[in-house]
Amino acid sequence: QGGDVFVLDMGEPVKIVELAEKMVHLSGFSVRSPDNPHGDIAIEFSGLRPGEKLYEELLIGDDVSPTAHPMIMAANEDFIGWDVLRERLAMLFKAVAEDDFTRVRQLLRELVSGYSPEGDIVDWVYQQQRRDR
Repeated sequence: QGGDVFVLDMGEPVKIVELAEKMVHLSGFSVRSPDNPHGDIAIEFSGLRPGEKLYEELLIGDDVSPTAHPMIMAANEDFIGWDVLRERLAMLFKAVAEDDFTRVRQLLRELVSGYSPEGDIVDWVYQQQRRDR
C-alpha cells in the first residue's frame, strides 16, 4: 500500500555472549575464562551505558498483521498526521532554540509512544569544552 512498516521473523533471540564465544572459536581461538585461564581471548562485560538496552524492541506495540509471506508481518503502529507532526516539530524546534530541555522532553513524551527517558539532562558538549579549557 505504500508507507507500510514490515517486521521480519528473526527467529529466537541470541545471547551476545554466546555469539562472541562462537566468533572467537570460529576465528581459531579459545575463550579465556575461569574454566580456561590460558585461553586466547577474554570476554569482558562492561555494563550498560546510559541509554543502552539489554534488548531491542522491533515494535512499540504488539499489533502485527500477517502478509503473504509467513516470515514477514505488517506492523500496525500509531500514526501522527502530517499537520499535527509539523506543528509539534515547530514546537520542538522552538523549545530547542530556547534551551528549554524540560519542554523538549515533554514534547517527546507526547510525540513518541513509549518514550520514557531515564537519565538526567546533561550537556555533554559543554562539559567537554569546559574540561578542554
